[in-house]
Amino acid sequence: MGAVCWPYFDPEYENFSNRINPPRVSVDNASCHNCTLIKFDSVNKPGILLEVVQILTDLDFIITKAYISSDGGWFMDVFHVTDQRGKKITDSKTIDLIEKALGPKSQSTEGVKNWSGKRVGVHSVGDHIAVELIGRDRPGLLSEISAVLANLHFNVAVAEAWTHNRRIACILYVNDGTRQAVDDPKRLSVMEEQLNNVLRGCEDGDKIASRTSLSMSFTHIDRRLHQMLFADRDYESCGVTTDSVCAPSFRPKIAIECCEEKGYSVVSVRCRDRAKLMFDIVCTLTDMQYVVFHATISSDGPYASQEYFIRHMDGCTLDTEGEKERVIKCIEAAIQRRVSEGVSLELCAKDRVGLLSEVTRILRENGLTVCRAGISTKGEQALNVFYVRDASGNTLDMKTIEALCKEIGKTMMIDVKKVPAYDKTHETRGWAKTSFFFGNLLERFLA
Repeated sequence: MGAVCWPYFDPEYENFSNRINPPRVSVDNASCHNCTLIKFDSVNKPGILLEVVQILTDLDFIITKAYISSDGGWFMDVFHVTDQRGKKITDSKTIDLIEKALGPKSQSTEGVKNWSGKRVGVHSVGDHIAVELIGRDRPGLLSEISAVLANLHFNVAVAEAWTHNRRIACILYVNDGTRQAVDDPKRLSVMEEQLNNVLRGCEDGDKIASRTSLSMSFTHIDRRLHQMLFADRDYESCGVTTDSVCAPSFRPKIAIECCEEKGYSVVSVRCRDRAKLMFDIVCTLTDMQYVVFHATISSDGPYASQEYFIRHMDGCTLDTEGEKERVIKCIEAAIQRRVSEGVSLELCAKDRVGLLSEVTRILRENGLTVCRAGISTKGEQALNVFYVRDASGNTLDMKTIEALCKEIGKTMMIDVKKVPAYDKTHETRGWAKTSFFFGNLLERFLA
């Protein structure tokens, strides 16, 4: 059989359209009196919507409206955004950062990766090892995990933990306390073994085993948590849990219809509005291998309405009831993973090995369970946010809060906040922008 000769193919051909028609970005503060319009046009490519929404989310913008269109080979969208205070984006440095981050790849997104206001990200913590844990949740589990790391002299530089439907997903970026990555295989093996022992202690016959893994991954931390819980199939029990976030009055209303004229499946979502809602939904659709061709996003007071015109990557629509039901469950789970009602505790202290273990031990000893947590460091300061309830899953009483504040307040600054489910601004304010108080926090909490 003779050799087959293929014509020469320039490997740069794929980027040819991008070089001829680079992405165009405009930041418009004149067209709307109460928000900034960010307009983005680009050659269409897989995952581009998630990439754009992820950048806007990392900049801590609130997306109040959005219009998406990507039929054919071109991607066009308009976002109505505000800052965390509900104001327009007028700072020239921030506007320049938007244009660089969304502009041609020659400018890249390094500005966003290194931007001091970015809340959590792989790129902002220096040398590290990423520790990923997934398993069955139980009261005090985060305290046990952090105690293992402290005993082995690992410092937690950044961490994020979500709980949903009695499952927990946690990512911790750890180093040796001197901001250097740990590269001793024996030491890492001991850590992995001990963490697995902690997780196995609460399996109780789970069909899906708990596990610990080490990674140098550069996946966006929030997206990775969605991927971990999705792979863990946490959505399968959504709707039957007794958690208050799944109660009928708080559950999202999701419907899927067929648009036969254009060959789309239309996913409609109405739920309580909050920060990062669009990111969570788009992230889930993308990871489920669906392509968003058109979308409209709007906020109506405390509620949000979102509509996505989608097809599977193979071009098919959602034709079977089983597939529709699965997509509805997965979107509902994605929305609820980040919902945390009740009380948030924001703590600031000098970073050190064992700080997380000390704080979570105090929370456990006061009968509190952590629904969600975020740990970050800025310079020598550790900024920790915990969303907590009592052991029964109920909101805390004032005696518990007062006792907790007296104990923690001896060594670190603490702020206590009520967290309504519809609040769009509580997600990020505690990380680098909140002033911490102790003396008058109980009066402000009661107000």
